Amino acid sequence: MRKRTIARVLAVALGAALALGALAGCQSPATGATDQQQANRTYMTKVNQAVEELNTRLGEFDEAVAQESVVNMRNKANSAFEAIDALAAIDTPDAMKDLQTNYVDGCNKLKDALSSYIDLYTEISSATEEAPFDFSAYDGRVKEIQDVYNEGIDKLKAADEEALKLNED
Repeated sequence: MRKRTIARVLAVALGAALALGALAGCQSPATGATDQQQANRTYMTKVNQAVEELNTRLGEFDEAVAQESVVNMRNKANSAFEAIDALAAIDTPDAMKDLQTNYVDGCNKLKDALSSYIDLYTEISSATEEAPFDFSAYDGRVKEIQDVYNEGIDKLKAADEEALKLNED
């Protein structure tokens, strides 16, 4: 049961952090926009769309965790990774390069955490009586996964703060 909880927390927190950042960057007045402002808005719109797609795919991953199917979890995680890669591929205006770097770095950390979680779950589910899983290492491994996850969230928060600052200018 702890495995499901960890995966759900990862998926929900990732989605929430990304959604907040994407929405924060989209709040600019629509009048008198320069070409640069329009490019920035277009960028943030694309980021918002990528985040919505990622949230959908993370929801599908959560469903796979509930089914306790490692194959399904891996497939849904790969689908979420594709959405992260699409976010990384967005054409970024110069004024948004640091913001994009933080979003991508944060997503990549979360991607690493999600992969590590699946690896841990795979080891647990494939354990046998002859080769049992070492549960004495479980808490330490979960902490490592959580630390990588927290690094990703910190980077996403930095991107959110940067988006807010850019919005104020």
